[in-house]
Amino acid sequence: MEFFRIRRDIPFMRHALVFNVISLVTFLLAVFFLATRGLHLSVEFTGGTLMEVAYSEAADLNAVRKSLTDSGFSDPQVQNFGTARDVLIRLPLVKDSDSAKVSQQVMATLSAGEGAKPELRRVEYVGPQVGKELAADGSLALMLVIIGIVIYLAMRFEWRFAVSAIIANLHDVVIILGFFAAFQWEFSLPVLAAVLAVLGYSVNESVVVFDRVREVFRNARKRTMSVPEVLDHAITSTISRTIITHGSTQMMVLSMLLFGGEALHYFAVALTIGICFGIYSSVLVASPLVMWLGVKREQLAKPVKQKQEAVV
Repeated sequence: MEFFRIRRDIPFMRHALVFNVISLVTFLLAVFFLATRGLHLSVEFTGGTLMEVAYSEAADLNAVRKSLTDSGFSDPQVQNFGTARDVLIRLPLVKDSDSAKVSQQVMATLSAGEGAKPELRRVEYVGPQVGKELAADGSLALMLVIIGIVIYLAMRFEWRFAVSAIIANLHDVVIILGFFAAFQWEFSLPVLAAVLAVLGYSVNESVVVFDRVREVFRNARKRTMSVPEVLDHAITSTISRTIITHGSTQMMVLSMLLFGGEALHYFAVALTIGICFGIYSSVLVASPLVMWLGVKREQLAKPVKQKQEAVV
């Protein structure tokens, strides 16, 4: 299905160096923020107390947050979940603190305020050891996904495509993490899930472009096309599909971002950044890398064996 078809190939590869310089600068900025500011890890990774409380009417999150801050709780994270009456409270780990006493102090603080009184539904304590295990497991999951993508692309295409795709995908991941480090957005388990989803989503776009590259190489046996021309044709011919697919996905993600509440906010933010940079990297990072690594038609298209006529 195509909404439109571009009759003339767009010369993307003519400006490949400019696009990759922009990508390199963006990548280095992301690394700089990660190194200097670091990620603002959530309670799941750092340890702390997680509480669910319910109100008889819609809760004022700003008032709840202010009450906790005024009572001496540092950096309380307050958000709705499920309904406007249900509130999720995360408190960072305090050394030598008792989870039971912390929850009692929180309930006493909230009950002392004006308006409806809260009802405690659930209390969980995440120790520092559990947080370290979650961080280690998340890093392991990210590494296994990367290894799996490299093996899949190397088997399906050729090592140049695998290397180019994984560099482009890591480019997306580092930029997402750079945004979260620069603005000190909370990095939680849902955000980690979004990063892993972006890896798969980005490699899908790379596979679509690379499939078309291989197809063009194999169909261009009787006419000479340079590698940049093949890449330009492959990218241009998939633009309609890219707009339909990513436009539909982005509409869904934006709906979560705008109407999903704070519980889905940073998850949707990570996906939004990942989708935008995933399109960019698949077209303007991975494809030039394939060209610079020296891909040739002979590596993808088997030569046609000419039948020798029998001598009478």
